[in-house]
Amino acid sequence: MAKSNGAYGTSDATEPDTTTTQPPHATEDTGTNAGTNADTNASTDASTDASLNAHAKQRKKGHDGHRTIIWVVAALVVVALVVCIAIVNSRSRKAAAPAQSDSIAIGIKLAPVSLDIRNQSGSALEQLLIGNVYEALVSRNSNNEVEPGLAKSWTISDDGLTYTFKLNEHMNFSNGDPLDATDVAWSINQLKSKQYYNSDQVENLKQASAPDATTVKLTLSQPDANMLWYLSGRPGLVFDKDAHYDAKTTAVGSGPYLVKSFDSSSKLVLQANPKYWGSAHKARTNTVTVRFLPDDNAALNALTSGDVQVLSPVNANMTGKLKSSGKYTVKATEGSDKFVLAFNCTGAKTSDKRVRQAIRYAINHKEIIASRGGVDAALGGPIPSVDPGYEDLTGLYPYNPSKAKSLMQQAGYSTSHPLKLTLTYATSIYGSELGEQLRSQLSSIGIDLSVNGAEFSTWLQDVHANGDYDLSLVDHAESHDFYKWTQPDYYYHYDNPQVQALYAKSLAATNDKDHARYLKQAAKIVSEDAPADWLFAYRVSVAQVKGVTGFPSKLCQSVLPLWKVAYTPAQA
Repeated sequence: MAKSNGAYGTSDATEPDTTTTQPPHATEDTGTNAGTNADTNASTDASTDASLNAHAKQRKKGHDGHRTIIWVVAALVVVALVVCIAIVNSRSRKAAAPAQSDSIAIGIKLAPVSLDIRNQSGSALEQLLIGNVYEALVSRNSNNEVEPGLAKSWTISDDGLTYTFKLNEHMNFSNGDPLDATDVAWSINQLKSKQYYNSDQVENLKQASAPDATTVKLTLSQPDANMLWYLSGRPGLVFDKDAHYDAKTTAVGSGPYLVKSFDSSSKLVLQANPKYWGSAHKARTNTVTVRFLPDDNAALNALTSGDVQVLSPVNANMTGKLKSSGKYTVKATEGSDKFVLAFNCTGAKTSDKRVRQAIRYAINHKEIIASRGGVDAALGGPIPSVDPGYEDLTGLYPYNPSKAKSLMQQAGYSTSHPLKLTLTYATSIYGSELGEQLRSQLSSIGIDLSVNGAEFSTWLQDVHANGDYDLSLVDHAESHDFYKWTQPDYYYHYDNPQVQALYAKSLAATNDKDHARYLKQAAKIVSEDAPADWLFAYRVSVAQVKGVTGFPSKLCQSVLPLWKVAYTPAQA
């Protein structure tokens, strides 16, 4: 595992301007050179008679002098005309060349309920605010790798219990307040003491201290192989301890953007931070408007009408016309999104493992993926391909309706005596098709599935907070979130001491190989226990108007650095 890192900005530094003005090349002109040489020879070959030479000089001074003046004036006129023409042409070219737009609009599916990133759950908050408005002690790139952030370097002690970070100097928040090690230590300690959202990710972190203005020291109770990665997310965010503001509607961070306005039903408008301390992540576009477009048809219309220049995601079944038009770039991107069909492991009906296993055998994943445009990937377990410990577990529960029926009969159910279950999920976000497909597939094995469509805010309260459900469906977009399968009080209500012990070993590992090995073992047990079915690994289809640059190519559902995004409209 990495023990240290270099100076901030090494990988994301602004590219230097390599354009230089080259001296004009000498033009080889045979006629001009010949004339010059003839004049030189005439002067050199003149008579050695002094009087004749004197007479020759007098003649040049009298008549050739006028001729020279005329030629010089003519040359100057020609040069002036050439320069004028060049200036006109240059201005014409500049006028014709399209300029980069001062603004860009991006459409996304999920909307944050509020901007209070310390208390409010939801991946959309992290997607929009981290790295754009708020910055963390370390950052995360689109390859899911940890990089320098507010800290330019760090070291980890051999026992894995002490992390020492060296901060960049001359940092500040968007309100002008200085940002130093005391703000970092205060923010992390507040996370722990007030149990802000995701504080459980860093439960092994005992305390943060600031030995001096540019040094932060973290002390752990036991080694934690995920610590650096978690510090690139909510646990590592740094806040201004002296600022007073309504965190639900605005923000005071240190990032390249400010929150100009926010409406959870419509959009978030970001404006370049004029007081941004850094140069590597300086905003390339002054205003970025993020529109919340949960309806696929409305989202596509927003793209084709020009209301947004980027749509992420776009329904994969709707990309055909976009690709054929030649106006858009469309691509499917890898990520950490997992569409999880969760079973309430303590529910009156779903606590029976046979029922949960039967559901997994009854689901035709290939059919579901094909119906969504065929870009998603099969996923048979809780770890996505971009995370350590991933293993293809799709073979554990292959599509097998006969085996599913047998398990349901053992549990006392059949098509004539079906088990009544309810699937609760946010149909306003994920659509009703998935629910209808699952209802149809499960009916053949003796399950009468009712679909309870809910608003996302209702799902958060009823399912995520209260755990009141039979089956639920949600896109778990977070990376490195296996720990949720080790927490019996999480809404899965899954409790397996063996899994918890293996996860503890993975955290204590001091090298990447052992860390991944223990995770792999734990993930396989989770999948075998069938506390959920992983319908697919969601691959995000992103469509953007040609002329857009800098939009991330991977993990855009969880890491969305907007400082590098720019848009140059095509010439009309």
